[in-house]
Amino acid sequence: QVQLVESGGGSVQAGGSLRLSCAASGATYSGYSMGWFRQAPGQEREGVAVIVSDGSTSYADSAKGRFTISQDNAKNILYLQMNSLKPEDTAMYYCAATRGRLAGWARLLWRNYNYWGQGTQVTVSS
Repeated sequence: QVQLVESGGGSVQAGGSLRLSCAASGATYSGYSMGWFRQAPGQEREGVAVIVSDGSTSYADSAKGRFTISQDNAKNILYLQMNSLKPEDTAMYYCAATRGRLAGWARLLWRNYNYWGQGTQVTVSS
């Protein structure tokens, strides 16, 4: 059974940075697509950044140039470095995983993921 536990959320001012971490057990990065998703109140969950088994990454347009997804294979930890944060980045952030290597636009669709963490809140004030 895959278990995902996020940490690193918090409250920052606009322009600040946060690094989210996701500790994964039961999943090996070589066989999974892993990603970060977020959901603001009253809005649909959306993909932020994904990394797949060959190391390739995909980002939402809103995250490009500001966020970086990475993984530590030895520790089984997924990271999301978020810089230049904006108030519109405020949301609950979730780590997710699914077996196999998703391709193209499918990577950022939350419905394609089977395993989810409990989420970590990110609040950016102006």
